[in-house]
Amino acid sequence: MVQIIAFANQKGGVGKTTTAINIGASLAAIKKRVLLIDLDQQGNAGTGLGFRRAAHPQSVYGVIMGTANAADNILTTAVKGLHLLPSSQALAGADIDLLDMPNREYRLRDALVPIMDYYDYILLDCPPALGYLTINALAAADSVIVPLQCEFFALEGVQQLTDTISVVKERWNPRLGILGVLLTMYDRRYGVTRAVDEDVRATFGDIVFKTVVPRNVRVSEAPSHGMPAMFYDFNSSGAQAYRCVATEVVQRTKGDIDVE
Repeated sequence: MVQIIAFANQKGGVGKTTTAINIGASLAAIKKRVLLIDLDQQGNAGTGLGFRRAAHPQSVYGVIMGTANAADNILTTAVKGLHLLPSSQALAGADIDLLDMPNREYRLRDALVPIMDYYDYILLDCPPALGYLTINALAAADSVIVPLQCEFFALEGVQQLTDTISVVKERWNPRLGILGVLLTMYDRRYGVTRAVDEDVRATFGDIVFKTVVPRNVRVSEAPSHGMPAMFYDFNSSGAQAYRCVATEVVQRTKGDIDVE
């Protein structure tokens, strides 16, 4: 059965899109069928996988609005087993467009039903905001991964996100849970990193992934070359970290731990 995972954090610059791309590629590398859906108007997930927006008319916008089918808008990436449903600039007005639409919280969920059987994992890269696009993602998802940068204000806004998850769980999606909190841009040389690590694990306990993603120049360079880190530099510490995170994702989605 397909697992739908949303990557969410309304704070920008936490490595959310990088995490979605690299976990998707790592899952595909272990023979999982993966669809990455870019819900951010900036379209960085597509760029990070080598697509130029101007060259492809496909977009998740029409899928959510009901004017296009999901299957007709999916792109095949250079990573075997990894597909992309790309973003478009039209998503900038999606919150306003959805305002008066029927079943506005379920537009994405309903649109994905015809293609769910084709995939083992559907990954939703959410915008850095808690609007209707993020609510659509949370209403469709089985679980949420929260990337968290190791900096002083790391937990700022996370409570708002967890509150939103609780509201979505109560109103629209009772199965929704937090699959994990992932510490990104981790640098053991800095005391603030160690302090954030201790604080986050004290706050969230076993929900925090055991693996941390180190600050790594190869991970930062990979998107500019249009490829995930493991294809840009397989042996880099960042690529290897994401492979380990993907293993944890598989273990957790098999029900090995309680994610509620």
